[in-house]
Amino acid sequence: MSVPPHERETVHTAALKYALAAANKGLGVFPLSRTKLPAVRSPHRDEKAATRRCRGECGRIGHGVHDATTDPSAIRALFAAAPWASGYGIACGRPPHHLIGIDLDVKHDQDGITAFTDLADAHGFTIPDTVTVLTPSGGQHRWFSGPADVHMPNSVAKLAPGIDVRGTGGYLVGPGSLTTAGRYVLAPESPRLPAEPVPEQLQTLLIPAKPQSAAPSRCPAGTSGSRATALVRFVLDATPGGKEGAGRNDRLYWAACRAYETGGPDAHGIAAALVDAALHVGLPEAEARATVASAARNARRGVA
Repeated sequence: MSVPPHERETVHTAALKYALAAANKGLGVFPLSRTKLPAVRSPHRDEKAATRRCRGECGRIGHGVHDATTDPSAIRALFAAAPWASGYGIACGRPPHHLIGIDLDVKHDQDGITAFTDLADAHGFTIPDTVTVLTPSGGQHRWFSGPADVHMPNSVAKLAPGIDVRGTGGYLVGPGSLTTAGRYVLAPESPRLPAEPVPEQLQTLLIPAKPQSAAPSRCPAGTSGSRATALVRFVLDATPGGKEGAGRNDRLYWAACRAYETGGPDAHGIAAALVDAALHVGLPEAEARATVASAARNARRGVA
């Protein structure tokens, strides 16, 4: 069912108001559509896909979470470019809050809320009373603050079914946002910012173990198992900003190309492991899967 123009304007105005209020508290924000995806269209949507994806270096808007800002003028400009926006995203991992979002889902036969309680019991930590946002499906977003000098990776159902993690490079749907599923709202008894520090035991679970040795510059010959381990380690050794070598996406693309070059039966399994490794170093899931798919296509065409 279509939404009348006057209602769209009201929804858009409300979303902008909520976004500005969040930015006033030090949270970087950007507009979202009703599908929870970035509302501002990419300026590169008509360009041929490249190995290195722009994260805003071009100076234009339309780069999703990389557009997130606390500047009121910039936020108004972002919303003006997307009059269909009905919500806003909050970038995780940025100062001053260094936000970590624990997304507890209760749909598709999953109960992330119970799973989170069970996880805390199993690992001996108490879940702090922190900022809590209620999702339209009956789930929750629990907000925590992380250490300023620690990179918190994103993950999907790695802690337990129904528990996703939004860390560096990820984003949360902000309270007040309206989506196709309904509205996100702050829980009635929820504390306000600042969010509680992430429990030490939970932080240990969130951060992947550092590989024991440096990633090789080339994959060693040998069994498919050793090859897969080397490729995964190569991706895990990527630094968040691409310092001292190729960035996360470039490493993932290179490793996926090597996996698909063999054309063997293990290629798809290795590719899945590479996506998992990319999530651990903070690459958004959609971007990681798109990169691996691109590598598969190019490998079939003989393009590295």
